Amino acid sequence: MDYYDVLGVVRGATQDEIKKAYRKLAHKYHPDRGGDQEKFKEVTEAYQVLSNKEKRSQYDQYGRTFDGAQGGPSGFGFDPSSGGFDFGSKSEEGVDLGEIFGEMFGFGGGSGSKEDLRFGKDIEVEIGIPLESVIKQQKKTISLHKMIVCSRCNGLGAEPGTNVKECFSCRGTGKVQQIMRTAFGQMRRHIVCPECGGEGAKPEKPCNVCKGEGRIKKDENIDFFIPAGADTNQVIKVEGKGEAGRKGGKPGDLYVRILVKKHPIFKRQGDDLFMVSSISFSQATLGDEIDIPTLDGKKVSLRVPAGSQSGKILRLPRKGIPHFSSFGVGDMYVQLEVQTPKKLNRKQKELFKELKEQGL
Repeated sequence: MDYYDVLGVVRGATQDEIKKAYRKLAHKYHPDRGGDQEKFKEVTEAYQVLSNKEKRSQYDQYGRTFDGAQGGPSGFGFDPSSGGFDFGSKSEEGVDLGEIFGEMFGFGGGSGSKEDLRFGKDIEVEIGIPLESVIKQQKKTISLHKMIVCSRCNGLGAEPGTNVKECFSCRGTGKVQQIMRTAFGQMRRHIVCPECGGEGAKPEKPCNVCKGEGRIKKDENIDFFIPAGADTNQVIKVEGKGEAGRKGGKPGDLYVRILVKKHPIFKRQGDDLFMVSSISFSQATLGDEIDIPTLDGKKVSLRVPAGSQSGKILRLPRKGIPHFSSFGVGDMYVQLEVQTPKKLNRKQKELFKELKEQGL
């Protein structure tokens, strides 16, 4: 197990980056939030070491085999002498695990984060588009069946004309204290208030439509733009168009993943286009001007030099795809394919015999 990989940071990460990574992962894996207990232990162990300058230096030199990598005065674990989990010690860098957990979960009377409970979820969808559509910006509309703001109560969760009052159980904090008895004594923690669901307030009369949720499930048409030059697996973020939040909470975002369909003629490599054009034996020998299709449906003229061989590639500048994030346009490359005639009429055969006699 590599501690940097566990936290998802590079070896040169700053203490602030390490702390932010740990906050996010601890929030995700904490057992009290239904997370993976083993993962939680791993990220906590990694943070203990990387947040301590001396331990981090030793770890960078010797790996997990150095003394103190799994304990020490800044350790996290169950402390029988204090009757509960020890979140209170600091590393030599002054990083307080108790402060972090207090901010995230409200241990020891921390502020908690009841607003997080009201946030709407993000939504990710995929949309297929034809290759020819990427040469210019396009407007798209998709219909999603998702949580939207209740129009009757405007997302407040209360019947129009009624009030929203502070929750009596939690006094508006959204949390209540829970005392757990263990074999080693009592453990105190703060949990989401079951009376108000962490909101800190309750409507006098819940909305008849959304039942106090502030949102309902309904179809919504969403407009967005796909920039010119978009390619497969590029993601477009549409802010605020994910799930609506509970009771006026912040909505999630919509992420649209682009899938560009294959084209029957053109192949795409970056912003360049490649195609194959068949020419006759005489065109390859004598040279010619031929018409070539382009992605916008028009045709352009291409000069085939005399004596061209099958497989020769010719370039048409600026006939490819616009660059996604900058000015400019890619090129088109045309590979010539000389067709050998399979059937000849009598006159053609006579002409080829004459050419053969001339050494051609």
